[in-house]
Amino acid sequence: MERTNVSNQVDFILLGFSDQPQLEIVLLLVISIIYILTLMGNTVIVLVSYLNPKLHTPMYFFLSNLSFLDLCFTTSIVPQMLWNLKGPEKTISYTGCVIQLFIALGLGSTECILLTVMAYDRFNAICRPLHYGIIMHPNLLWQLAAVAWISGFVESTVQTILVFQLPLCRHHRVDDFMCEEPALIKIACVDTIFLEYELSIAIVLYVVIPLGLILFPMAAL
Repeated sequence: MERTNVSNQVDFILLGFSDQPQLEIVLLLVISIIYILTLMGNTVIVLVSYLNPKLHTPMYFFLSNLSFLDLCFTTSIVPQMLWNLKGPEKTISYTGCVIQLFIALGLGSTECILLTVMAYDRFNAICRPLHYGIIMHPNLLWQLAAVAWISGFVESTVQTILVFQLPLCRHHRVDDFMCEEPALIKIACVDTIFLEYELSIAIVLYVVIPLGLILFPMAAL
């Protein structure tokens, strides 16, 4: 099979729902409505949490972070998806694919860590109410939020670099509606076992372990 290095910066074809064109109009309307509601809802949460002094608490601090993350995450994926659904054009540029993968991976990893931090905050609020104000002081809030965001985008940087160093098959047809790592790995014309192992390790670090840390305090209750 012919192959080409991804550094040649050719466009990618996002197959998405192209095999079911009768559903594209329906999906376009449904996803557009959900996207608008998502933007409105998360924007309201961020603004209210910032403008109302009574909500300047650890819980709403992390909730506003999560809402802002959700705004960014959906915006990195949905507009391109809607563009592809509205007509026959299904391509995304090389640069757009890199940016989309980087942002989606970074925000997805950040969300997993942020949810763990929020679980830790609620654990202290419920189990240590007398010491809660001392434990969750403002400096710690910013430090925990910074750890979540920085660690998420460090992981995203590593994954994105590894993926876009792969020589890909010349057709560049991505069987997905977005530039997602597993779909890009599938069109590589080389053995990807190392990258698959690395992805498995990342899943353990950013999904399995955070899930365990979230469930453990709940079990302790």
